[in-house]
Amino acid sequence: MKLQVFHRTHYAYGAPVKESFNEARLQPTNADGQICHSFLLKVLPPTRLSHYRDFQMNWVHLFDINEPHSSLTIEATSIVTTSAALVLPPDQLTTPLAEMERACGQLERCHDFLQASRFVEPNTETWKLGVDIAHDKTDAWRIAQDVMEFIHREFAYVPTATNVHTHMREVLRLRRGVCQDFTHVMLGICRSLKIPARYVSGYLYNGPADQLRGSQASHAWVEVFLPGLGWRGLDPTNNGQPDDRYVKIAVGRDYSDVTPIKGTYRGTGDRKMSVDVLVSALDAVTA
Repeated sequence: MKLQVFHRTHYAYGAPVKESFNEARLQPTNADGQICHSFLLKVLPPTRLSHYRDFQMNWVHLFDINEPHSSLTIEATSIVTTSAALVLPPDQLTTPLAEMERACGQLERCHDFLQASRFVEPNTETWKLGVDIAHDKTDAWRIAQDVMEFIHREFAYVPTATNVHTHMREVLRLRRGVCQDFTHVMLGICRSLKIPARYVSGYLYNGPADQLRGSQASHAWVEVFLPGLGWRGLDPTNNGQPDDRYVKIAVGRDYSDVTPIKGTYRGTGDRKMSVDVLVSALDAVTA
């Protein structure tokens, strides 16, 4: 599917600010069957942009604005072709859970995604929850799907219940939140079971006949590592595998690694932020 993504973030400050230093992770990746045909990043007030790839090979754009300014607008426009090539059969046989720690524990690509991170804490509670969810199943892929289905069933989608700084522990207590929260909970449970799991940020196209949650803003889902098959996606918010309606931007240990825009500035703490996201289909052909 060929999609256009428009993402605008606007900051309005109560008084002029200065020395604003920022980084943006907004450029879609070229991987896993996805092709980014074009990407345009526009910043107002105008400034010079630079870019690099971070440790996880995500595109990061840097910019700073030293002079006083009362507002900041960042607009990103992308055109991508997406793919459903990595969707696995639900009953696909993979590595037994009992062998995952041996199979993945020494792999450099998996190490960070078995550990605690800023918003994720694999602990006794998440391990017990994972064991209960797995019940008598032994296959890692089937168990990861069961974790996804459990979160989708037991947690309520309530946008006002949390914020971008809410830790996984609080979401487990509340049993409510948004895609970011559900992703953090799933990361905690999977990592407790020794299934490497990473956070994915991106966007979701909600077509005329779809009723998908998370399409009005940046979206988040999980990828688990399966030996011999690589990273495979699961979306606990919508209880399914990411397909050609999903646009992948970045991966990391949790939200703090893939924040779309973050930075610092000198000046007032009185500011208002607004975010607008529009994902539209440019054709109806599935890649």
